[in-house]
Amino acid sequence: MKLSPLGDQGVLAYFADEAIAVRFAAAVRDAAPRWLFDVVPAYASVGVFFDADQITTSEVTAWLGSLPPSDALHTTDTTRHFTIPMCYEMQLDLARVCEATGLSADDVIRLHTATAYTVYAVGFVPGFPYLGYLPKALCGVGRLPSPRVRVEPRSVGLTGRQTGIYPLARPGGWNLIGRTPLTIVDVESGFFPLRVGDAVRFARIDEKRYRELEGERLEDTRPT
Repeated sequence: MKLSPLGDQGVLAYFADEAIAVRFAAAVRDAAPRWLFDVVPAYASVGVFFDADQITTSEVTAWLGSLPPSDALHTTDTTRHFTIPMCYEMQLDLARVCEATGLSADDVIRLHTATAYTVYAVGFVPGFPYLGYLPKALCGVGRLPSPRVRVEPRSVGLTGRQTGIYPLARPGGWNLIGRTPLTIVDVESGFFPLRVGDAVRFARIDEKRYRELEGERLEDTRPT
C-alpha cells in the first residue's frame, strides 16, 4: 500500500489490485473513526476524507498504515447484488463488436449476460458505473473513431475491458450494444443506487418487456 496526501482533508491509498482496494475501503468504513467524512474507492485506489479540525494528515496516514495487511482484513460483507434487464435489440454497435471480436451477435450477448461484474468506479457523468471486467473474448474493442454527440439515457456500452451504463443523455464513444429500461440515476431526487463494490449482472429482455419496465427504478436483488 502506498499513501499520499490528497489536499488538506484527504489521503489517497494505492493498492496492487481492485479487490484489495474494495476490502480496504470496507475496513475503513467498518472502523468508522469519528473524524471520517467519506471513503471513495476507485479501481485500485481509495480516497479517505477526514475532518481536519479533529485530526492531521500525518495522523490519518499513520492510522491507515496501522491497519492489518489486506489479506488479513476482516470486513462486513456489504456487497449488494443487482440484476439489470437489457434489451440487446436496441443497439447501435453490435455489428462493430462482432467484427472486432470475431463472435456472432448471439455469442456476444451470451458472454455479456453470463458475466458477473463489479462496479469499480462511478464517474464521467453522475452515476455512470464502470463495470469490470469483460470476459476475455469480448475484450479489446476500441472506442468509436468519433464520439456520438448524444447517447440516449440507459444505453449500455462496452470498450476495452469494461462495460457501463449511460444514466443520462451525454456524448459518448463506447460501443452501444443495448439499453436497459430501468432508471439508474435521478439527480433531482438524489437517487444513485449503484456504488463501488456492488455486483451487477445483465439479463436479456425483448422490446415488449422493455416497454413494460421502462422508467422503473433499479432495485437491490440480493437474497434476503
